[in-house]
Amino acid sequence: STEEILAQADELAKRFEDFEPTDDGVDAHALREIRHAFVRRAEAEREINEAVAVARADGHSWSTIGTMLATSGEAARQRYGQLSKA
Repeated sequence: STEEILAQADELAKRFEDFEPTDDGVDAHALREIRHAFVRRAEAEREINEAVAVARADGHSWSTIGTMLATSGEAARQRYGQLSKA
C-alpha cells in the first residue's frame, strides 16, 4: 500500500541520514544524489496522498482524479482509496 511505501521511505531516508561513509577514496556525490532524489520522491508521494484525500473530500470522482494522475480512475482508487478513508 502507499502507506507502507511511505513508511519504508521514512526508514530508508533515516538510514541514509545516519550513514557514515568509509574513507575509501570513492566520491559519494552520486550516492548523495540518489538519497536526495529518494527523499523528494517520498515527499511528492505524501503531497499526492494529501491532494487526493482533499479532492475526494471535495467530491471529485476517481475518474477525474485518475486523469490528473495519468491513470485510470480504478487504478487511482486502488492506490489511494484506502488513504482517503482514513
